[in-house]
Amino acid sequence: DIDADHIPTPCGKVHDVWVCSNCGAVGRGVSPKKCPACGERKFNEKTWPCEVCLESAKVEAIKLIDILTKDFGFSSGELKVGFSGHRGYHVHVESEEVRALDSMARKEIVDYVLGIGLEAEFHGLGERGGKWSRVLAGPDLYDLGWRGRIARGTYDLLLTASPEELEKIGLKKRVVDTITQHKEALLESWEEKGPWGIIKGIGTESWRKIAQYGVEKQSVKIDTVVTTDIHRLIRLANTLHGKTGLKKIEVPITGIEHFDPLKSAVTFKEGTVTVLVSDAPKFRLGDETYGPYKEQEIELPTAAALMLLCKGAAKVVE
Repeated sequence: DIDADHIPTPCGKVHDVWVCSNCGAVGRGVSPKKCPACGERKFNEKTWPCEVCLESAKVEAIKLIDILTKDFGFSSGELKVGFSGHRGYHVHVESEEVRALDSMARKEIVDYVLGIGLEAEFHGLGERGGKWSRVLAGPDLYDLGWRGRIARGTYDLLLTASPEELEKIGLKKRVVDTITQHKEALLESWEEKGPWGIIKGIGTESWRKIAQYGVEKQSVKIDTVVTTDIHRLIRLANTLHGKTGLKKIEVPITGIEHFDPLKSAVTFKEGTVTVLVSDAPKFRLGDETYGPYKEQEIELPTAAALMLLCKGAAKVVE
């Protein structure tokens, strides 16, 4: 189970709202651990599906499919992928070999998918050579399993990270300056043996921190509770999700990269409904964009009105 709620995205600060269940204090984004006004720890949350968070969830689904097929050996025919109807994706493995797995066995799979306990030193990162001549080596982009993922996560960091982001993972400013200065050479080095040890001033410990970042970037952000619970009900395909009015829809694995849930999962395509909207952010359905709305009476296509009603952001005008 993959849900955008478990994936940090900047769009949450725009469209997600939390309300303290005790004092009514309101804020945007991820709810705090405790209310800044009264200290309460319970909140009512309103989350919205948008293109950014839905795309982030789809990226995680693609990463999960990659692990299930390449690492675990399942065929694409044994996998079924579905958009949940809200903010995520369900990936089902339909194989007799895994049908009887209990919660503990599922937990082991979860740990592998999340990269729990992975250390780069056990996946190719380390010094090689004799007593008098030792060089730092590491995994390659084309290695299989987590070795390759660590390398690709490292490449992603070298390609996209700002100096501030490099410092956040624990690198010293001197090391950050060296990486920034030699960025082009580090990226070009992947065509041969990779960047490990080619630049003086970036030691083994720094590369270990960078590689561990690779683990974090390449891990799949799944809902661990839902994934390990063998008693959960499964939402059936083509049923409506009560938080959006969108339907759960199966997604072909070969076409998942181009799948647009805000088009394909829309069910009600005819008619209009007049609603009184209390507060709603800007959102898209199909090819049309709606909102933002604040204390506004408006006639909307049925699908857009239903989205607002399901979110508790509007009432039907009789």
